[in-house]
Amino acid sequence: MSARQNGGVDRIVLVRAGLTQAVAVAVVAAALAVALPRSFFEDWGWLAGPVAWLGCAALTARVVRLPVGPVLTGAVLAGIPSLVAVVAGVHWLGVVLGVPLFALWCGRLARDRHLVEEVV
Repeated sequence: MSARQNGGVDRIVLVRAGLTQAVAVAVVAAALAVALPRSFFEDWGWLAGPVAWLGCAALTARVVRLPVGPVLTGAVLAGIPSLVAVVAGVHWLGVVLGVPLFALWCGRLARDRHLVEEVV
């Protein structure tokens, strides 16, 4: 087993995907917070958040050179616990849960391109 592989996960892709997604989400969140009023998020946050998350995931797929479709599938799956946190009123916890889960998915996907078929 090479140094970059650990239990079926490509650790370099895991780290790169996690960092890329975290930075992308932070940049988009900051840009939207500066550009839009709070009322926008109260009315449209339920749509803007997931769309931003998926957009950042598509960017992450390109950066780490993984297929966009399976990466977006992972973003949706990683978003489920995040959604639970948001519904519970702990919005920040959604990102704390979502980014590592998404990074793990990408690290596994780098080793197993049939992961979507195995999970979905």
